[in-house]
Amino acid sequence: MPPGEEERARGFYRDLLDMVEIPKPPELAKRGGCWFGSGGVQIHLGVENDFRAAKKAHPALRCRDYETLISRLRAAGVGAQEDGSIPGVRRCHIFDPFGNRLELIAG
Repeated sequence: MPPGEEERARGFYRDLLDMVEIPKPPELAKRGGCWFGSGGVQIHLGVENDFRAAKKAHPALRCRDYETLISRLRAAGVGAQEDGSIPGVRRCHIFDPFGNRLELIAG
């Protein structure tokens, strides 16, 4: 993530994706960035001065209430591109505020 954008990260990962912010260890907190978790998954957003978004490589997150989450994201202006390329799997791709790609899977 770009430097100084922690509040935007919280607005997306905590407030929209409903993840819990995990306090970073003090030594790592000095570097900036944020950590978030849900269930057994953690996403660590580190700060890079010459940040470039991950537009192809991405984490895939299984969502308990997929429909509600997608509705909440769309209401907030986040585009969710459905992908039916895997038979029997309901999934979509979204982008965080920094342009990083995320896959959401119903389940």
